[in-house]
Amino acid sequence: MTGMSVPLTQLASREEGAVIDLSGGRGFVSRLATLGFTPGAPLTMIQNYGHGPLIVSVRDTRIALGRGEAAHVLVRRKAVDG
Repeated sequence: MTGMSVPLTQLASREEGAVIDLSGGRGFVSRLATLGFTPGAPLTMIQNYGHGPLIVSVRDTRIALGRGEAAHVLVRRKAVDG
C-alpha cells in the first residue's frame, strides 16, 4: 500500500502519511487548514479503532476528528521500508 491515496479513515494506528487534499465546504476546509491539515503536511494516525472518532498527530498537535470529517481528508500513505 505504498504511496496510495486513501481517505484518512483508512490509516491504521501508528501509520504515517501526508495530506493530499481536503474536500467539503469552504468552512470545513478552512477549519481543517487552520488545524494544520494543509497539502503536504505529514501526519501520524494515533488512534483508529475502526469506529468512533480518530486521533491524528499533525504538525506536532494531536487532533480528534469524527469519522465523517476524516473521510473528507485525502492522504498518501508513507512508504514502508522493507
